[in-house]
Amino acid sequence: MNDSSTVTLSSKYQLVIPAEVRKACDIKPGDRFVVFAEGNHIEFIRVRPIEEYVGFLEGIDSNVERDEEDRV
Repeated sequence: MNDSSTVTLSSKYQLVIPAEVRKACDIKPGDRFVVFAEGNHIEFIRVRPIEEYVGFLEGIDSNVERDEEDRV
């Protein structure tokens, strides 16, 4: 994948994601994104189904020291 690709905003304010970016990020038709304006650039974060997150913290050490005021 190139470091950058140039796209053009259509008159309907639509962008086409270049094929190499779609392939590298495994973007499929119907994928949903949250869009953020950060300074002078735009970020697209894919919204994934909650089922994809099941077990992703498996093996993490949950024995963390907490301050007294943080305890429930």
